[in-house]
Amino acid sequence: MFDEVQQKKFKRMTEEPVGQLVRQLATPTIISMLITALYNIADTFFVSRLGASATGAIGVTFSLMALIQAVGFGFGHGSGNYISRKLGEKNIKEAATMAMVGFVSSFLLGLFILIAGLLTMPSLAMLLGSTLTIRPYAEQYIFFILLGAPFFSSSLTLNNQLRLQGNAQKAMIGIASGALLNCLLDPLFIFVFNLGVSGAGLSTFISQVISFLFLLYENQRSDAVNLHLKSFRPTRARYIAILQGGVPSLSRQSIQCLANILLNHAMKFFGDNFFAAMTIVMRLSNFLFAGTAGIGQGFQPVCGFNYGAQHYDRVRGAYLYTQRLALYVLCALTIVLAVFASQIIELFSNVPDVIRLGTMAQHWQCISIPFMGFCIVASMLLQNINKYKKATIMALSRSGIFLIPSILILPHLIGMFGVILAQPVADICSFALALPLQRRELRELKELKEHSSQS
Repeated sequence: MFDEVQQKKFKRMTEEPVGQLVRQLATPTIISMLITALYNIADTFFVSRLGASATGAIGVTFSLMALIQAVGFGFGHGSGNYISRKLGEKNIKEAATMAMVGFVSSFLLGLFILIAGLLTMPSLAMLLGSTLTIRPYAEQYIFFILLGAPFFSSSLTLNNQLRLQGNAQKAMIGIASGALLNCLLDPLFIFVFNLGVSGAGLSTFISQVISFLFLLYENQRSDAVNLHLKSFRPTRARYIAILQGGVPSLSRQSIQCLANILLNHAMKFFGDNFFAAMTIVMRLSNFLFAGTAGIGQGFQPVCGFNYGAQHYDRVRGAYLYTQRLALYVLCALTIVLAVFASQIIELFSNVPDVIRLGTMAQHWQCISIPFMGFCIVASMLLQNINKYKKATIMALSRSGIFLIPSILILPHLIGMFGVILAQPVADICSFALALPLQRRELRELKELKEHSSQS
């Protein structure tokens, strides 16, 4: 049964102007996503003071964090999209059951990553793309990232469940609490306690546990569907629903993990300075990607609620508004990154060669940044309207279909420059794929609206 609070939320999501809704929901989700990316940015910033090899260790470990994020986002988006549609249908009991299934499953899979990672620790750093000089630092950092895996994955699941129910502000506060704590603890553990790279890992682990506890608390005291152990009723049908809604996100993050590993192996042939420079540039790129995903995630609950309520014109209007918003933001950020590229790289390193290589790489990254948002938002539309196969293809395109071949081919043809060009080439190709897919779905939404008006 829908209570008064849920009825009020339904009315807001299906009647308030879509542009206003997207802005309201996108603001905290952008902050949430940027703060999630801040874990790695903060560690990169402080660890870079320890040298190029230590900086490279953060780049190596990013692949492992991407895998953990894949679990969290996969279960979060899979269960969250389902919850959002069920709330649109006013089926709160099923929404609460799915919330618990998604949360517990994410924690258990994170626990599996922890155990498997610790058992393979001696060779894990090299598998992720470490060089012999980077390996000792990478192993120190990896240990703590593994310890935090179940907390980090389930935190991301909780975050997305809250967000997709329209509780974006609560989700933001939960994630922000941990990330901001990480920024405070990093310099304390790394420099004051003289723990080095281990200090950065310990800081991240503590912050992720705090974020997990805060999100759990926020979930139980908000107007979201609450988590109760008795609601944990996993069934084949529910896991299929999670997979259908979560596979695009799971695929995107998992393939990103593989692409990062391949990129690490390509970068290590050009020395630790190049590895450090590309680590900084890729962390900045990931920061922008996270912010753009936040814009798209502001659209997702609007899309889910209204698609479930059969308000197809609102889905279409919200999508077009979100695409324009993403384009304006990314164009502005591209100008800033292009003009101040060297100054930004200097914030992370004082090694002249790292600054020179990082500045050059950043300028080339700027070519494709405006195309990034289009692909992300298009994928989220497909994901939320049950077009899971197309959404998965879109999710795989940037980091898999186009990036992995670029990494495997371009460095062999043009060396170091090929490593730098791999991501821009993949982004532009993904845009070319997304454009016709978007047109087809917008046309179908228009036809659904016309059909519902006639019946």
